[in-house]
Amino acid sequence: MTIALALHGGAGTLRRSDMDAELERAYRAGLEQALEAGHAVLRGGGAALDAVCAAVCALEDDPLFNAGRGSVFNLDGKQEMEAAVMDGIRQDAGSVAGLSGVRNPVLLARAVMERTPHVTLGYAAAEDFARRAGLEMRPPEYFHTDKRWQALLAEKERLANGGSDEDISEDRKHGTVGAVALDAQGRLAAATSTGGRTAKWPGRIGDTPVIGAGTWADAYCAVSATGHGEYFVRAAAGHEISARIRHLDETVAQACDAVVYGQLLTMGGTGGVVAVDRYGRVALPFNCEGMYRAAIDGAGLRTVAIYRGED
Repeated sequence: MTIALALHGGAGTLRRSDMDAELERAYRAGLEQALEAGHAVLRGGGAALDAVCAAVCALEDDPLFNAGRGSVFNLDGKQEMEAAVMDGIRQDAGSVAGLSGVRNPVLLARAVMERTPHVTLGYAAAEDFARRAGLEMRPPEYFHTDKRWQALLAEKERLANGGSDEDISEDRKHGTVGAVALDAQGRLAAATSTGGRTAKWPGRIGDTPVIGAGTWADAYCAVSATGHGEYFVRAAAGHEISARIRHLDETVAQACDAVVYGQLLTMGGTGGVVAVDRYGRVALPFNCEGMYRAAIDGAGLRTVAIYRGED
């Protein structure tokens, strides 16, 4: 039976000239570890939902990526993490926003889907539910990384000197992790997790927890997005990709290209998506200079890449 997994670790201005060899190896190792975590579930006959959660947990635990432990800081110097999961079989979904102490936000999103009558919970109520659900909590210092703190200080200085939030500093602004999968039973699932945008307003909610924007799965495809979230929300990007497959009979690659290189760019939105369809075909498009990405498609073709043109 066909199985496939694709994941991303954020998109932005990712130039070879700006990345030293040691850091690049670390990023590639993180992508490899997450890819193996998710694909091992699929190889063992596990569910797509379990696979995407395993892959995203690995990325949340890696401080290199903007999710979980490596989350960025908002304008107040705090972290407000978001996550979502979606099971394509019945289009069940769960998402969370405004988290500061949950080690793996993606697992809380799954708990919301499976253990509450709601789709989305946020802030203190979501954290209270995480504790009741027995999920692992961590203190603020677990999530603090000097790289993210320095990025906040630099961004606040730029804004204070007249810089605009719309002046895209992709390497500082963009950062989300996510995974999509097809399992041997033909089930599709998606999961996404993020710390949001550096120096975002407190209380800002991006596309990650908005079902149909940054996260989507149904019987046709599964999609996880990374980029300037406001544009992905306005485009309903994940759902739009599925709609093009269903109604226009486009392939997953054609549908993703139409949204990422067409609709989003026309609006001014930058970033990318990873997607997989019910046949195990994978798409990894992005309209900026790079996207941390990895995949093993239904034919067994393996990709681990950062820069444009690698795959």
